[in-house]
Amino acid sequence: MPHLAVARFWFEGNSFTPTPTTREAFASREWVSGTEAIARYRGTGTELGGLAGFLDANAGWTADVILSLSAQPGGPLTKDIVPGWLETVTGALARGGYDAVYLSLHGGGCAEDDPAPELTILRAVRAATKGVPLGVSFDIHGNLAPEIASLMDCASAYRTHPHIDMAETAGRVLAMLDATVAGRISPVVAIAKVPKVIHSFHMRSEAGPMAELWAEAEEEEVGPILDASPFGGFSWGDTPFAGPSILVTADRDRRAAQAVADRLAASLSAKIAAGRFSVTLPTPEAALETALAAPPGLVAVLDPADNPLSGGIADTPGVLRALLARAPDVPVLFAFLHDAETVEAARAAGLGGALTRPLAARHTVAFGPPVTVAATVERLTEGRFVNEGPMERGAPVDLGPTCVLRVGTVRVIVTSRREAAIDPGFFALHGIDLGATRLIVNKAKNHFRAAFASRLAALVECDSPGPAALDLLGLPFRHVPASWRTP
Repeated sequence: MPHLAVARFWFEGNSFTPTPTTREAFASREWVSGTEAIARYRGTGTELGGLAGFLDANAGWTADVILSLSAQPGGPLTKDIVPGWLETVTGALARGGYDAVYLSLHGGGCAEDDPAPELTILRAVRAATKGVPLGVSFDIHGNLAPEIASLMDCASAYRTHPHIDMAETAGRVLAMLDATVAGRISPVVAIAKVPKVIHSFHMRSEAGPMAELWAEAEEEEVGPILDASPFGGFSWGDTPFAGPSILVTADRDRRAAQAVADRLAASLSAKIAAGRFSVTLPTPEAALETALAAPPGLVAVLDPADNPLSGGIADTPGVLRALLARAPDVPVLFAFLHDAETVEAARAAGLGGALTRPLAARHTVAFGPPVTVAATVERLTEGRFVNEGPMERGAPVDLGPTCVLRVGTVRVIVTSRREAAIDPGFFALHGIDLGATRLIVNKAKNHFRAAFASRLAALVECDSPGPAALDLLGLPFRHVPASWRTP
């Protein structure tokens, strides 16, 4: 009976986010192991959900989840996190008894002392596996070091953006590991890099240049080519390996794998050169005017520069200031601010209580000063819900204590923990009737579309100061050449 070792380290790092990512960010989101990990995520739209599905469908396999960690994207990891995870994982692997190893990695991490932690992880895991087949799943926003091609036997990445195929991606990797252990294939990996850093606004899978590239990659999956996975990279990860890449797994034929990777990289380079990934965004004021002039129904203005899923801090004041200055005479929801102190003040004031205090810029004033408001406490919650999907469907979320403040016609959600407002469950928790709401202003980007694009009469993105702002040329990169960065 084949025995599988499983470990997960899922984190996307924004090198320019002013607050580091600590152990608490993982402990509050996902820090599980053993049978608890499989039971917790069984039936969910996650990699561990995909693992549970694989085990259910392949009764001959058993699995040991050594340690599974996940945190929301954020600032660089503190120095203790990767070494602590590696000590646990490599210690278990070194004891042996496994027929294959599956890693769930993001690929776009960064740490205070390491600009490429996934490379560090793969080197250590490969050394500990002693030739045991190793398969890896990635997010398409991974910044891949070419060296990792020699450190894995097989790999795959998400093929949707928003990412609603996490479980399916795990399934593809596990199927390749199953075939490897059974002796049906002998996989090899090749990588081709594109020396450019591009934004992800046009990486969505419903249409556009990335959707076209995914279709091209699927057509290449014939003969010895087992998997062809395009990566867009993560714009705000300051690593020598930043930018797009193509990862290909083939059965035995490394030359064929490299040829496919090179062809797809050339196609991606041509799309970049043609401006297919270029983007310009309006100011918050202009975006609000456009949204409010849209046909009747729910409309949204997004603030991607402070999107938590791009490493944003959910604390920048620019869009909130513009919204309150505009003072729409329709029901408005602002989602959200990460500010545990304001939540505590709201709980002290109680439901219906009055509260005057500064909002936003509570963690840093680097992106502008706070906005002082006079508000009424409208709702208090403990911050727990389960994702309704489609992204990470069924996964539990813990925001910590939260509140809803009313400032005129604007409701403002404030949370104690920084978890993106991209799931219907987030809004249901706070008693928000979206059918009675005209405008959502959200610190979000592409992933918000998965559950809400079909419900909106209009969606407008804007640019404002923040950790994930549009202008890459103005950021203090140390490892990425300026010629790689798009203006």
